[in-house]
Amino acid sequence: MSDVDGSRGDYRRWREEVYEPFRRKGGERRQSFATRSGIPIEPLYTADHAAGVEERNGFPGEYPFTRGVYPTMYRGRLWTMRQYAGFGTAEESNRRYRYLLEQGTTGLSVAFDLPTQIGYDSDHPMARGEVGRVGVAIDSLADMEILFEGIPLDRVSTSMTINAPAAILLCMYIAVAEKQGVPAEKLSGTIQNDILKEYAARGTYIFPPEPSMRLVTDTFAYCSRHLPRWNTISISGYHMREAGCTAVQEVAFTLANAIAYVEAALAAGLEVDQFAPRLSFFFNADSEFFEEVAKFRAARRLWAKIMRERFGARDPRSLMLRFHTQTSGAALTAQQPLNNVVRVTLQALAAVLGGTQSLHTNAYDEALALPTEASAGLALRTQQIIAHEAGVTETIDPLGGSYYVEALTDEIERRAQEYLDRIDEMGGAVAAIDRGFIQREIQDAAYRFQQQVESGERIIVGVNAYTAEAEAMPEILKVDPSLERQQAERVRQVRANRDAAAVAQALERLERAARGRDNLLPYILDAVRVYGTLGEICDVLRGVFGEYRPHDEL
Repeated sequence: MSDVDGSRGDYRRWREEVYEPFRRKGGERRQSFATRSGIPIEPLYTADHAAGVEERNGFPGEYPFTRGVYPTMYRGRLWTMRQYAGFGTAEESNRRYRYLLEQGTTGLSVAFDLPTQIGYDSDHPMARGEVGRVGVAIDSLADMEILFEGIPLDRVSTSMTINAPAAILLCMYIAVAEKQGVPAEKLSGTIQNDILKEYAARGTYIFPPEPSMRLVTDTFAYCSRHLPRWNTISISGYHMREAGCTAVQEVAFTLANAIAYVEAALAAGLEVDQFAPRLSFFFNADSEFFEEVAKFRAARRLWAKIMRERFGARDPRSLMLRFHTQTSGAALTAQQPLNNVVRVTLQALAAVLGGTQSLHTNAYDEALALPTEASAGLALRTQQIIAHEAGVTETIDPLGGSYYVEALTDEIERRAQEYLDRIDEMGGAVAAIDRGFIQREIQDAAYRFQQQVESGERIIVGVNAYTAEAEAMPEILKVDPSLERQQAERVRQVRANRDAAAVAQALERLERAARGRDNLLPYILDAVRVYGTLGEICDVLRGVFGEYRPHDEL
């Protein structure tokens, strides 16, 4: 009899003779145990539950990258410690960026306000009441110059969370670098540029899917020639998770969108190994610790298989799922907000043990308002303590070989692949979104979770258990309403003082290019350099492409 057969027999004996009699006598806290993805949790895991993992996992830095994308992982270099920040005007955000850099953050992450995200200038009626509220307002190159004043762009990695007008904000960043004397090939960072998840879960879209995908693939092509160190997309499961999907769904829907982007780039005439090495991903880190660690490992293994077997990628970098992680905003509670420090710590630790390349830790007060300087500093210190005091960076994939983690990794991969097969049968992610399939799956998962919370089946400390009648609320950051007026006045001044004829000519050339098939980024960059505004450029593209309306609004 083999060792595995022996372990099976031993497990069955223990379960039948020891565990079950004791359970029947004393009962258990719940009738059944399962992860948030609905994966049943066994009372104990043994080698039987993780048979053959060595063959499936490989080694760090080697296909299928289950145990990490780099051979040395954190023994060689820690993850990039980013803090997502941006509010009010460019001056306010620039001060926060300088503070975070002084405190030891190693990468900037820019949050844009809602009008910027949907392509309106700050003096547009649609922007009223939203300017600078959830991020920084960027109307023109003038704002971008202020945002990065005194920050050397050849020495800082910048991530920009922007989607529908991503190509425009990237061009503004390139133009700022030019003014600093930094060539485009030295720029490093990431632009989110993931429009498909906007249709599925978030809603900050502008144009219909087809022209939106053109902007994405144009960015791929332009950066492959001019910005070799730039990550051209951050394919995001984060926002779908925040909308309520499970860990399994987050992996499946993110990779389904990624497949759609790869197919669109191939259809546009790009070679897979020309653009795939610069694809990056963005995941959520939620509070179910072991499922989150297993999720990251399963996603890496699944993506490597997809790229090699489905798309024939040969460059090892094309097979690597490199990802940024942000701790869960949806898990933060307004009740007993200091509890969020503990939640964020656990979530950040799960991301590190899962092998993230970049991490943002939410501040404990973000369920109430934008983070204060002090709470943002504490969030950064959380990462630094994990990196330097916890000992978890000394060896690679320290939970690898855990019977439970390996079993969860296998099951998440299997269930995610089932979703991918269903989405393929529908014609891919764009078709699945168009049919409302992904949206319904997310909504159903969110509803199930809320039912579990309301019934008490899942405990949220301070919300449905261990509550306190009187709670001390921390001081919160408040955005000065006068900043909106100042920002609206600034964009009007930019229009008044620029070369109006040069702007008109650049916008006219952009419109002609949009009606044709040229790559749009050189035309957008020309318009940005002469201080064409975000709203003006988006209006030109709206005139050619139209605007997207969900089916229920038609």
